[in-house]
Amino acid sequence: MADTLTEPAPRATTTESRTPTVIADGVDIVYRVTGTGAGRGSATAALSRILGRRKHAEHEGVGGVREVHAVKGVSFTAYKGEAIGLIGTNGSGKSTLLRAVAGLLPTANGRIYTHGQPSLLGVNAALMSDLTGERNVTLGGLAMGMSREQVRERYEDIVEFSGINEKGDFITLPMRTYSSGMAARLRFSIAAAKDHDVLMIDEALATGDRKFQKRSEARIRELRATAGTVFLVSHNNKSIRDTCDRVLWLERGELRMDGPTAEVLKEYEKFTGAGK
Repeated sequence: MADTLTEPAPRATTTESRTPTVIADGVDIVYRVTGTGAGRGSATAALSRILGRRKHAEHEGVGGVREVHAVKGVSFTAYKGEAIGLIGTNGSGKSTLLRAVAGLLPTANGRIYTHGQPSLLGVNAALMSDLTGERNVTLGGLAMGMSREQVRERYEDIVEFSGINEKGDFITLPMRTYSSGMAARLRFSIAAAKDHDVLMIDEALATGDRKFQKRSEARIRELRATAGTVFLVSHNNKSIRDTCDRVLWLERGELRMDGPTAEVLKEYEKFTGAGK
């Protein structure tokens, strides 16, 4: 689980004078998947399970428990004022790593040290589909540590920033009536209404039109200036270029490259063929 930086941290390898906000020190994250007993579902699904077990036989443990090594020996240090992009092909461990930094997943090996409270956008259980957007703004704000007075003061700005009322009074409707893009914009708007020590955003900027993306990118720059560190997971390389000054490239759970945005994206696009 994530620790605070008041605990003994790994020995610094540079004379960096900036304030560290997150230190990952040799982090391994392992999922343990338990096999089911009696077969259920269609024959096609059963065959897929059998083939899957054969494919991953080398990872099988006692009693049919399969281990999936999602993140392998990842180490990095993030500093206050940085916007860091996380890139990688599907299943590379990006979202898993952020969940561990947020304290939602345990580490099998290594440690994660954090300064302040990390906030992970997109897994806020306080947002409920049967409640109105209005009620969810209140619940989401309270869940992130704002007082009721602070939520009331920022309510209009949150709704305006999200843009969900531009074509009607959607804020008074249940969130289950929203499109996925509208819900994502509202979540981002709630999260962005508060300064964060560490804010982690998983694909939120991939939703909405370019106008909303530009507002989001501008708000991320403000958060960097007034608070701590922003992590952004995205498959949209343009969003990474426009928002981040540093990129971590994960592939098959391993940190393949860590460096300036332009350098890392150049190598990543060669790897994926996107640069051709």
